Amino acid sequence: MEELEQGLLMQPWAWLQLAENSLLAKAYITKQGYALLVSDLQEVWHEQVDASVVSQRAKELNKRLTAPPEAFLCHLDELLRPLLKDIVCPGKATFSCERVAQALILQVRSELSGLPFCWTFHCILASPSLVSQHLIRPLMGMTLALQCQVKELAALLCMKDLEIQDYQESGATLSRDRLKTEPFEENSFLEQFMVEDSQGAPDKGVDLNKGKQNLLIPLLALNQAHTPLNALLGSLHTNLATPFIRCFSYSNILCNRMSFL
Repeated sequence: MEELEQGLLMQPWAWLQLAENSLLAKAYITKQGYALLVSDLQEVWHEQVDASVVSQRAKELNKRLTAPPEAFLCHLDELLRPLLKDIVCPGKATFSCERVAQALILQVRSELSGLPFCWTFHCILASPSLVSQHLIRPLMGMTLALQCQVKELAALLCMKDLEIQDYQESGATLSRDRLKTEPFEENSFLEQFMVEDSQGAPDKGVDLNKGKQNLLIPLLALNQAHTPLNALLGSLHTNLATPFIRCFSYSNILCNRMSFL
């Protein structure tokens, strides 16, 4: 099962678009079993099973189908892979999900060898350490990387201003007035950015609905214990996701400013 754990860790997050709602998901499937992680950004669910469980569940759900567990696992991989890569496969399979108590049931219906095929993923709430490993720690790493990028971009803007000042003192003039920019003041710029953000202004360059997958898909694995799951997820939203989005937006603004210099 260690192979499944490590394999899942290396998978990118993807947006799982279902009729009921949209979920964030990652999956790793081999001939030995599968591991699945699903989140609605409020809770995180997880299932990991080996080939013996797959064989037993396949018999219960598909009495007319007889095949080794490897065949079922291969079919599940073929069904999930396009969905997680946002590839449209019309009529190939239908997916649905429902909440049962604290569990998430993800159901798949398709055909295998010309016969109806049904599968249910029984996902339970993920442990805090799993949430930390797959979401919080990677997001922290990306936030720190973006903060470093912001500092580098701000320093580069200041150097560009000094370069422009040197040209001006040497008698150089702009041939197009629209290209003229004011000297970059990092502190005042950051203060203005935070004021707009606190007033609910849209984040520059980031659509919090349509852009979620663009922000979260690159989250690859880079332990928290005795902490309730909701507290961890609350921390993810307020203390990590928001600074990450702000850094992402701020970095985009600085990059756009650089393009004019």
